[in-house]
Amino acid sequence: MSNATARDDRLLRRGRLLEGATLGWNVVGIVVLAVAAIRAHSVALAGFGLDSLIEIGASTVVLWELSGSGVDRQRRALRLIAAAFLALAAYLTIQTVLVLVTGHHPQHSPLGIAWTAVTALAMFGLAYGKHRVGTALRNPVLTTEARVTVIDGLLAAAVLVGLLLNAALGWWWADPVSGLVIVYYAVREARTIYAQD
Repeated sequence: MSNATARDDRLLRRGRLLEGATLGWNVVGIVVLAVAAIRAHSVALAGFGLDSLIEIGASTVVLWELSGSGVDRQRRALRLIAAAFLALAAYLTIQTVLVLVTGHHPQHSPLGIAWTAVTALAMFGLAYGKHRVGTALRNPVLTTEARVTVIDGLLAAAVLVGLLLNAALGWWWADPVSGLVIVYYAVREARTIYAQD
């Protein structure tokens, strides 16, 4: 086995570990966010839970792609990730409009605040590792999914701000508006992926 092959094998193992960690984090996150969203009646937490579901799908797609090779396989993986983002954007747009029109006031969520804060830090760290490994492997699927993970971290931060504004100042509308931030990033990421195709 050549040095380059051994290096690539190590990088592939590292990429799989990073994706596995992301997958595990988001599986736990769906449960935590579901409990927090139901307790607080929070659109932003429910939307972030759906984003975690999409991140699970994206990680699964990347793990599938890393187990094989080929341009067609990479293209299919990228399209699956983009389609998931568009589905999230559509759902959140409908939910956010309904909440803003009806004037539904979410309650405070200490659990949601704690989870989104920790998640933001975890996602930024995982994204950094994936980007480095993806760049070293010249793997567009892994580097694209690293951007998805960065967005997950940014969304966690946006939801955190909405939750804090609602808790500290009673700005109930900050919760659904932070859901619109998720819509913006989801559509933007899907367009970026389709533009690469």
